[in-house]
Amino acid sequence: MKSYLSFLFLILAFLLNSCEDPVYTPKPRGFPKVELPAKEYQKFTEGYCDFTFNYPKYATVEQDKYFFEDEAPHPCWFDINVPEIAAKIHCSYIALDEEIKTLDDLRNDAFKLVSRHNVKADYIDELPIKRPDGTFGYAFDIEGPVASPFQFFLTDGEKHFLRGSLYFNAEAKPDSLAPMYDFMKTDIMELINTIEWRN
Repeated sequence: MKSYLSFLFLILAFLLNSCEDPVYTPKPRGFPKVELPAKEYQKFTEGYCDFTFNYPKYATVEQDKYFFEDEAPHPCWFDINVPEIAAKIHCSYIALDEEIKTLDDLRNDAFKLVSRHNVKADYIDELPIKRPDGTFGYAFDIEGPVASPFQFFLTDGEKHFLRGSLYFNAEAKPDSLAPMYDFMKTDIMELINTIEWRN
């Protein structure tokens, strides 16, 4: 009889336990997997710019003829578009001999544009660029939920000044954009390392 009561107690405990709602643990948030294209480069040789550089074969270059409602200040304003990951490198060029602004003015403008990200940036890493051919400038690695996580400027100090900014057509979420950011940063460094001024 004692074993019979123990058996009934076990069945009753099992039935009561099975009536409770199960407790679910939420899964961590995931991000969609992005298939990134293989790295392969080609030379930019458009006649509207006084320089060449390597850019990805999976990208297109579009001349930017307008600056808001006005005509672009120089014909060598262009965007390097990577539609597969909704990324764009906006490039603007100033010929220093046009006397629009001095090199110091342009350099200060580049630093001011980067400093506007201080409101949302966690950290800004200023990376000096100095190449053997005399080309120099800075790259800015901007951490945090900012509109443009990587910017740069390059100059030969005499005739040419090029500024570039990376943008994604997506909400600025550093965690989800990290793989695409690293992917595009490699392409920007290829541009920086291969730029050649024509005169």
